[in-house]
Amino acid sequence: QVQLVESGGGLVQAGGSLRLSCAASGRTLSSAAMGWFRQTPGKEREFVAAISQTGSSTYYADSVKGRFTISRDNAKNTVYLQMNSLKADDTAVYYCAAAMWRLPSRSGSEYEYWGQGTQVTISS
Repeated sequence: QVQLVESGGGLVQAGGSLRLSCAASGRTLSSAAMGWFRQTPGKEREFVAAISQTGSSTYYADSVKGRFTISRDNAKNTVYLQMNSLKADDTAVYYCAAAMWRLPSRSGSEYEYWGQGTQVTISS
């Protein structure tokens, strides 16, 4: 089993930055592709970014490309999402997810483990 805990969310003005962290326990993340997703009330969960086990490959939704950066530190069992130039449309609950022994995917159904989420609110 893997437990994922997100942190770093909060309230920030448009144009600002936040760094989300996803810390894992119970099992090493070095074998897991990791993803970040987000969801707002009444909408489906949306892919944000994903990263391969070694960090050599990253993938982004078009809506965040060039503004968000996903990274990982396997020694710390932690994945990060650096979010810059934030917009009101980025307001959502952000979730990290782990897919053990799989390729990174834009589909949430490929991920077996999920965190509880952290709220990100951007004021305009």
